[in-house]
Amino acid sequence: MSSITQVQQDMLARMGQFAELAGGDAVRPASLPMAEAGGFGESFESALRAVDAEQHRSSQAMEAVDSGRSDDLVGAMVQSQKASVSFSALMQVRNKLASAFDDVMRMPL
Repeated sequence: MSSITQVQQDMLARMGQFAELAGGDAVRPASLPMAEAGGFGESFESALRAVDAEQHRSSQAMEAVDSGRSDDLVGAMVQSQKASVSFSALMQVRNKLASAFDDVMRMPL
């Protein structure tokens, strides 16, 4: 399984957990659901590390083609596009989280 697919499946699983939480009771202890699953910060860190690994694989493949060690130009370009898409998806998630945080901070009490 490619790392982008793994990141996407992890994000979908987290979205499912958040949907479950949104449909439940209004007040729950913050430590219960996320602490057992490893936490949101840990999940985001693993997604960040997966995107970083994808970027490194892409740069290694491009370097191999540039130096003549590999003739797989198409494979290097596909790897580069996978890294680009995974980075773009990560930035979109980060931007959504930042805007959600801003919205929560602007809520009247």
